[in-house]
Amino acid sequence: MDLQLNGKTTLITGATAGIGLEIARALALEDANVIITGRDQARLDAAIGNIKASGGKAISGLLVDAATAEGAALIARAAPAVDILVNNLGIYESKQFGEITDADWSHLFDVNVMSGVRLSRTYLPGMLERNWGRIIFISSESGLAIPADMIHYATTKTAQLSVSRGLAQLTRGTNVTVNAVMPGPTRSDGIETFLRSQASDPSAPIKEIEAEFFATARSSSILQRMVEAEEVANLVAYLASPRSSATNGAALRAEGGLVNTIA
Repeated sequence: MDLQLNGKTTLITGATAGIGLEIARALALEDANVIITGRDQARLDAAIGNIKASGGKAISGLLVDAATAEGAALIARAAPAVDILVNNLGIYESKQFGEITDADWSHLFDVNVMSGVRLSRTYLPGMLERNWGRIIFISSESGLAIPADMIHYATTKTAQLSVSRGLAQLTRGTNVTVNAVMPGPTRSDGIETFLRSQASDPSAPIKEIEAEFFATARSSSILQRMVEAEEVANLVAYLASPRSSATNGAALRAEGGLVNTIA
C-alpha cells in the first residue's frame, strides 16, 4: 500500500536506535524526507548509514539534545517547518518509589514529556496554518498499566497521553491529527540489561530470562514475547500517513495485549 508520504518532511527525535530508528527507516522507505536527532555523532552517522543501506534516500541527522530547551530551539532553526513530528525520545529505569529522587522525576519529565511539548508547540501552529500535519507521541503501555517499580516512568507516559489528547482537541475541523502510540516492552539495545536486572538468575540465557519476565512481571501479555521495534514502526507509519485521516486524539496500542482492558 502506498502511504502517500512522498516528500513529507518528518522529524523523529531520539532515532539512532530501537523504535525511533525503525520509524525513521519505515518513513524513509516510503520516500518521506526524514530528519533524525541524536546526541552522539557516531551513532547518528551509523543510523543514517543503516537506513540508507536498506534503501532509504532522503535521510539526515541533527546532533542535538532534544530534551533541552536549547536543543528544541536548535531543532527549530535547522528545520523551521515539518509535516510530521514523531516525539519518540524517551528513557526508562527500574527504581523503587522511595528511592526516586526529585532529580529523577525532573529528568524523566524533561526527556519524556517536555521534549515533545516544546517541539509540538513549535510545529503545531504551522501545521494548522497549512491545514495538514501529523504529531505522534511514542508513549507506552506503562501509561495505563503502571509498573510498581517504574512509577516515575509510567507517570511521564500517562502525561504524554494527556498532552496528545489535549493537542488533538486544538486541531478541530482541520486536516491535522495528533495521536499517541503505546508500545509494550520492546526489543532494543538496552533491554537485555533491564531484563537481567529483573531476573531471578541474571546469568541465565536471555531467552529464559525473557520467558520469566513475561510469566511474572508482565503475565497479562497475550503476545508473551518482546515487541519488535519494526512492529511499532508499522503502526506509526500508518498514523503518519494521509490514509489515517479519521484517526485523531487516539491512544493506539502496540503492546501485545498486555493491557487487560478494552477501553
